[in-house]
Amino acid sequence: MSSRQIIELVIFVIYLLFMLGIGFWFFIRDKKENNTGEKTYFLGGRKMGAWVAALSAGASDMSGWVLMGLPASIYALGVGQIWISAGLAIGYTLSWIFEARRLRKFSIVSDDSITIPQYLTNRFKSKSRSLQLICAVVFLVAYTVYAASSVKACGTLFEKVLGIDPKISMIAAAVIIVGYTFLGGYSAVCWTDFFQGMLILGAMLLAPIFSLVAMGDLSAYPITGSGAENYWNAFGDWKAIVSGLGWGLGYFGMPHIIVRFMSLKSDKELKKSRKIGISWTVIIVILAAFIGIASRMYLGFDQEISDAGKPFIEMVDRIFPAAIAGLLLSAVLAASMSTADSQLLAASSAFSSDVYKPIIKKGKVSDKGMMWVGRIVVVAVAVVALIIALAPGTGTIMSLVENAWGVFGAAFGPAIMLSLFWKRFNYQGAVAGIVVGAAVDIALCALALTGTFDTGIYEIIPGTAAGLIAAVVTTLCTKAPTQEVEELFDAAVAYED
Repeated sequence: MSSRQIIELVIFVIYLLFMLGIGFWFFIRDKKENNTGEKTYFLGGRKMGAWVAALSAGASDMSGWVLMGLPASIYALGVGQIWISAGLAIGYTLSWIFEARRLRKFSIVSDDSITIPQYLTNRFKSKSRSLQLICAVVFLVAYTVYAASSVKACGTLFEKVLGIDPKISMIAAAVIIVGYTFLGGYSAVCWTDFFQGMLILGAMLLAPIFSLVAMGDLSAYPITGSGAENYWNAFGDWKAIVSGLGWGLGYFGMPHIIVRFMSLKSDKELKKSRKIGISWTVIIVILAAFIGIASRMYLGFDQEISDAGKPFIEMVDRIFPAAIAGLLLSAVLAASMSTADSQLLAASSAFSSDVYKPIIKKGKVSDKGMMWVGRIVVVAVAVVALIIALAPGTGTIMSLVENAWGVFGAAFGPAIMLSLFWKRFNYQGAVAGIVVGAAVDIALCALALTGTFDTGIYEIIPGTAAGLIAAVVTTLCTKAPTQEVEELFDAAVAYED
């Protein structure tokens, strides 16, 4: 290992130990203050402030794909891929404006719900647990795939920068992520995400700026290689435009992101958090697109860089001295870990609160017992995600994220939004919307992967449309909600801190 690699490794290790230290701090604090309830472990006791909630929501969204997958897509395919950035910016903004405040109020009024499946069940005053069970299954499957993409990004980083076997680095990253999530729960996840969000923003600001300085005369760096003739054409393929904008639909049903809305301690903090969150994410997706373009100009086209999702890593490693490069490349770890921890916790809460406690134990389990079940599930999901990441032929980082993102958006987006804005919406409609949305998305994805049938459009769009239609039609064809459910809706709309 060279002296440069040793310096970068030392910085990575310091960074990882800092993240693990946060988990230990919250574990000791909660134990000392006897904060051992599931509400504390899975939702931070609804005590999150504006900055922490906003940057945590953003960082948990922007996994390794924002520094690897998206820039690599623009690096290889051209500026037509910037519609993904546009879709994400629009979708995230709309979710904060129209969904955040109502979801927080509705979750409080709905028996102080701490998970999305729990909220959807309590919202309709239902004694049936079928919806929670269905949601938990979708959570466990999709989050395992999603977390695998983050673990895979860590392996790619260590292999490229340090020459370490990616399998070893994936295992090490998984152990660190599980460590602080296992110990500190939601509070540790949010605070690590806060610091990681700041690091991601700093790295994404510095890298493209210094690449421009390094290039100097941009005319000396023409676009060459694969797809060069259409590289600057942003309007060449209407399907790419529609699919890119369709990414924004995912935000309305992304549990590990929208649960941050529920955790805010007051409406005042939510309004402040909205401004911070929207600003951070819009800047991030713009910079991701810029990194893709700058790296194509600076590095030229290289198929290996494209396939491995390494334009950002390669550019930073060539431009900056070892100490600065190590710090900036830690942003890849930050992006990957900040999403993986949230996904592990969301999957854990889905099983513990929505399956184990109400269905398996029939409510006969202590708060301390719930915390330990949650911790065990965190480890189990991480192990399966690691197996997927280590397996050959599992796809690129971007494709793994795309698949999981589509399932969540199509399944939960329509049901959650209808529950917040339609008084007539009922339990049967929510079940139908989630099942149909997920089924259509998964079916179209499977058909495209096998080459049987491909619309050429991101499957989240027809999946969301199918879920919305199923939810509305089923609601109108079944009994209206009871007076008690309608009164809950009115109380949630009128709720004020």
